[in-house]
Amino acid sequence: MMKTPLDPQKYYAAQGQISDPGPYAPQLDDLPEVLPDLVKAIQGLMLHIYWADRYGITLDRTRKEETDLRLTRDRLTKILSLSDAPLSQSRPLSKKTVGTCRDFALLLTSILRHHHIPARARAGFGTYFTKGHYEDHWVCEHWSADEQRWLMVDPQLDALQMDALSIDFDPLNMPPGKFVTGGQAWQLCRTKGVDPNLFGIFNMKGSDFIKGNLIRDFLSLNKIELLPWDLFLLMEKGYSDFDPEERAFMDRLAAISSGDDRDFLLVRAAFTSHKDQILPTYFL
Repeated sequence: MMKTPLDPQKYYAAQGQISDPGPYAPQLDDLPEVLPDLVKAIQGLMLHIYWADRYGITLDRTRKEETDLRLTRDRLTKILSLSDAPLSQSRPLSKKTVGTCRDFALLLTSILRHHHIPARARAGFGTYFTKGHYEDHWVCEHWSADEQRWLMVDPQLDALQMDALSIDFDPLNMPPGKFVTGGQAWQLCRTKGVDPNLFGIFNMKGSDFIKGNLIRDFLSLNKIELLPWDLFLLMEKGYSDFDPEERAFMDRLAAISSGDDRDFLLVRAAFTSHKDQILPTYFL
């Protein structure tokens, strides 16, 4: 069995089982390496399911089901079935694949890893969709060799969305606090007294929702980027039914899921020791 690199940058520069583009890897060479151009190229390939009507597009049931595409290679299969143009070429709205914020973040993560740039998707909550609310969301982090730190990017936010949301920050280098990871949300509610019902999307909210994003983010730090609605094992168990040991385990995951390099080995060790509590065997 191949050992995990002890260097987090080396680890996140390599593809995971979900981000791996498979046979489409050579076609990623057509995409730009400069981040602003790359994000624009991704936006030219994908349409967010919940923003479609803002662009004047009505989606039928079949097109909406594209949000269930789990693997990057399957996403690329769909993109190229809709149009066989090079991936660097923007599609008409009707020829874009339909995805969620997770899919924008995952595709950016995959392409950056293809270019040997350390990257990872993060699951949590955006503070910039509805004032005073933490909305279920995914973004991407990549390692800046120049700045020697992780930079956060929201690849979903195009010009139309930025205008509609009155975005006043750079989505390609997001300032702290705009996005709250699942672990940070858990800690805000457990230790800072923030109301868990402020976290979620639509009518789904509360401690159970936060718990789900905590585990999804932890798994994403281990290069397993679940679908936003995946519910397995401890994610399925209600927060109110947790015993003290299980709540302590969640506290531990939140504490080590900062994304700081100093916590990398703790994240990998916790995954190795407890993966059977949070993930079905077919992911392992």
